[in-house]
Amino acid sequence: MTAPWDDWNHVLKLDPDKELPEGVTYGDLCATGTDAIEVGGTMGITEENMSAVIEACAEHDVALYQEPSNPEVVLEDDALDGYLIPTVFNAGSPFWITEAHKEWVRLEGELDWERTTTEAYIVMNPEADVAELTEANCDLGADDVAAYATVAEHMFGQEIVYVEYSGTLGDEGVVQAAGEATDESTLFYGGGIHDYDSAYSMAQYADVIVVGDLAHDEGIEAVRETVDAANDA
Repeated sequence: MTAPWDDWNHVLKLDPDKELPEGVTYGDLCATGTDAIEVGGTMGITEENMSAVIEACAEHDVALYQEPSNPEVVLEDDALDGYLIPTVFNAGSPFWITEAHKEWVRLEGELDWERTTTEAYIVMNPEADVAELTEANCDLGADDVAAYATVAEHMFGQEIVYVEYSGTLGDEGVVQAAGEATDESTLFYGGGIHDYDSAYSMAQYADVIVVGDLAHDEGIEAVRETVDAANDA
């Protein structure tokens, strides 16, 4: 049985704590050709702003997923195709490996396991909010990242391995090493993609590129360029 992301090339990640450029709507972004919308962020996330973005995107024909930063902002919404839950493999604090997840499954109500998938994050930018929050050890070489990717796939059975450079364009060699280390897992890459060329360079090695800040900083045409690049690579 194939997973939806087996057929993806591009994901647009929308942060509920960030504004869109003037004149740009969530509907415009949903129509850029991206394979999926992922709603999530690290700081300033509430049920209210999460719900507002999900509601706006749900009106459009594109796969829609929530990536909650903590258990308190998980929304039960039939408009969602599922939940992508980060577990940070190089986190310095165990809270972001299993503790947050333990608290989530103890919340009132049955967790929708059929729509829930964990993502094995490998965080690489020490200045990013996610690195600071999770106390991630970002001093990793390509061989370290490849080893984490191997552990994620073969020991922990992760369907998604996510190399995250959040806010800066990563090292192609690192992404290539992660791709070569994974057989069945889908490799996501996120961070610093700002135009066709940067999207194409990372899409050569990652199965799926994730574009986030570009939507909030530049808008529709810039996102469309990265969609084209992901499909061309």
